[in-house]
Amino acid sequence: FLATPLIWLGLKEYQQRRVLSFLSPDMDPLGAGYHVNQSKIAIGSGQFWGKGFLEGTQTRLHFLPEQHTDFAFSVLAEEWGLIGSTVLLLIYLFMILWGLNIAKSSKDRFGSIVAVGIVTIVFWQVVINVGMVTGLLPVVGIPLLLFSYGGSSLISTMAAMGILMNISMRRFMFQ
Repeated sequence: FLATPLIWLGLKEYQQRRVLSFLSPDMDPLGAGYHVNQSKIAIGSGQFWGKGFLEGTQTRLHFLPEQHTDFAFSVLAEEWGLIGSTVLLLIYLFMILWGLNIAKSSKDRFGSIVAVGIVTIVFWQVVINVGMVTGLLPVVGIPLLLFSYGGSSLISTMAAMGILMNISMRRFMFQ
């Protein structure tokens, strides 16, 4: 805590602006805070039921930048509202619980550790992306698994799900 001023002075100017824009996005609403402000507007305008498929004003009028990658959750929240957002988060919760169940019932320790590792990756990517678009975490560019546009993310996630399925299908411990 006492080293905070020293760390602050050691940061470059653009790094200090990033920290300040995270702490208060309204300080620079057209610059560094623009993405988060537009994302919050999109999420809030969806309200409970949402505006309807392809009816989001923030999305359709391109106020929300990177809407197909980093801020895809904002688009979902605007068009499908709290209900659609909750459904998506429940699907991720089901996927995490499924992975933890696989880890618990794995026949060997290595399978359990790999399953927990995959579940941890899924959990943190969802938490970081949703926290990022709601303004609770800084914008870092983490896609929302199986939802945001991105080929490498999709391929690595599908490979991880395949490994989880393989761990769940192993019935006998090899010796």
